[in-house]
Amino acid sequence: MSSNSDLLERIRAVVRPAVHDADLYLEDLTVANAGRRTVVRVVVDLPDGPGGVSSDQLGDVSRAVSAALDEADPIAGQHTLEVTTPGVDRPLSEPRHYRRNTGRLLRVTTTSGSSLTGRLTEADDETAVLDVEGTPQHIAYSDVATAHVEVEFKKEG
Repeated sequence: MSSNSDLLERIRAVVRPAVHDADLYLEDLTVANAGRRTVVRVVVDLPDGPGGVSSDQLGDVSRAVSAALDEADPIAGQHTLEVTTPGVDRPLSEPRHYRRNTGRLLRVTTTSGSSLTGRLTEADDETAVLDVEGTPQHIAYSDVATAHVEVEFKKEG
């Protein structure tokens, strides 16, 4: 009997090309047992830059992943497929996460323990620039302990 990591890698080998062909990025893949069923959770995102995955793109990639899993049949027994995008509460841990959130309000805690909140104005492979009350703050990713997007609600009127 194969291990869970072997199953995960077999599923990843099937899912990754379907996601790539949809011009999306495979952010995460998990496989868990739920009673007699296996739940395959696929998290997809745009490869880079600002914006979001549209509902049409999500539907298209869901159908493509489902068809690929049905054809390759790497899972013994019944399975449930969940295809989703990362939530706004996802921690930013890679440079592309920052680039994807340019223009958004971030809360950053540094490795020294200080905390700042500002609008992300730039992001490259090494640093992010936050506008903190009108002052640009350059932050190296190596100095970031945690970073999250702050949810903003627009006022009516």
